[in-house]
Amino acid sequence: TLGTQTDYRDGEAQTDPYSPEYVVPSGSVPELLTLATLTWGRGLPAGLAEVEMIERAREKRAWEATLPAMDNASQIAKRRKMMDDMERKEWAFREQEIEKLQEVRLKVLKKLLWRREENQNELDAKRLDDHWQNYQKAKEEKIKKIQHDCALMLRKLIAKRNNVMGKLERRDIIKEYTDFASQTYAPLSRIGYFPDNHSECYVVKNFYLNTFAGLCELEASLPSSVTQVKIKAPKPKYTTTKTGFIKRSARLEVELAQVHQ
Repeated sequence: TLGTQTDYRDGEAQTDPYSPEYVVPSGSVPELLTLATLTWGRGLPAGLAEVEMIERAREKRAWEATLPAMDNASQIAKRRKMMDDMERKEWAFREQEIEKLQEVRLKVLKKLLWRREENQNELDAKRLDDHWQNYQKAKEEKIKKIQHDCALMLRKLIAKRNNVMGKLERRDIIKEYTDFASQTYAPLSRIGYFPDNHSECYVVKNFYLNTFAGLCELEASLPSSVTQVKIKAPKPKYTTTKTGFIKRSARLEVELAQVHQ
């Protein structure tokens, strides 16, 4: 009266079918015993190939029943001829099976070759992409170096153009100190001067700011008004004048409060 539902199919929970013991009466050959070689997972459940094999076995048993007896010489020749014909048919059928098997293997081989070719193409494409990326990086680095060399040569040409004749000029100290972009105020690092070097000499070192004892002494020297803050309460705004009249701003505030309410 109750039913259950599981998360598994019947095929996943089903075991191999049970085959009970049997007894064969003497003098009888049941057809079912000819299928004893078929087991679960190896021919069972029966497919098209197994059905064709069963039909061929039935035809062969029917053919064996039609064979003539071997009590006469003429019957022996006829029997041998029938057996030769059957053997030719069996060999022809076997050749057809071999051809079918070869076709299946050929299809599988073609599929494997096609898959290997695809994998090889992907590998070649990835390798070409890596080569292209490396060449692009080398190209960008080369372009940067060319641009850097170009800027350097332009600066050299500009410097040579400023003094075409190669004359020696005296140093104009007044011009150098009046121009804040000159080498006196802003020397270039490419001529051997680095303004950030030895910059710690300009750091202010104060005893009262860098040590705890100096901070305590500085705090003790400060007046109390610096450390103790005094807050004065704001005085209320007078809404009336000395003569007793209410200011216009106060009236407006009262009217706005009424409107708001």
